[in-house]
Amino acid sequence: MNKLTAQDIKIARISEAHSIKKFKSYEQELVNFLVEDALNNQNHKISVTYLWFLNSGELVGYVTLLNDRINLEGDLKEFFRTKGIQYHSLPALKIGRLCVDDHYLRRGLGTMMVDFSIKIAFSIFKEYSGCRFVVLDAKRNASNDSIHFYKKLIVAIRRGLGVLSSLIMFFTNRTASTPLRVGVALIGFAIFSK
Repeated sequence: MNKLTAQDIKIARISEAHSIKKFKSYEQELVNFLVEDALNNQNHKISVTYLWFLNSGELVGYVTLLNDRINLEGDLKEFFRTKGIQYHSLPALKIGRLCVDDHYLRRGLGTMMVDFSIKIAFSIFKEYSGCRFVVLDAKRNASNDSIHFYKKLIVAIRRGLGVLSSLIMFFTNRTASTPLRVGVALIGFAIFSK
């Protein structure tokens, strides 16, 4: 199947007017969130869900964003101390959910959604508030482990920027029952420098 491009896609904040019932994913929990919780969370100002449609109007994916923070510990704490940053935590934008319809997997949508989220983080910093990280909790399962997608994506981002030191990727396993946490520190870009 051909890769999709930004010209193939329309993005909209979820609303009651959107038809989302036909969305399919091997990860039923992500479908349930979209159908049962996404709009309610947005109405309660907890998160914002962006629906991704083909130009034909077919829903092909979604990404949900919310505010977060990263507690600075260990090597990450030491790294920021060397930069003169003495805080115990730093602000972040969290990708709370990211899901592509099963029929459109491996066509570039997930990569575009992460890129969209990183651009939102830059926009938050440039226009409104501090934002030092983009983070997510990757869903892991035996049949389709998303962590491989995120590892490859970070390498691609680094290559595209041409600045290997501009991103730090870190993984933390909080407990066996919680998802793997993945973070990207946006530390090398001028707008995030102290």
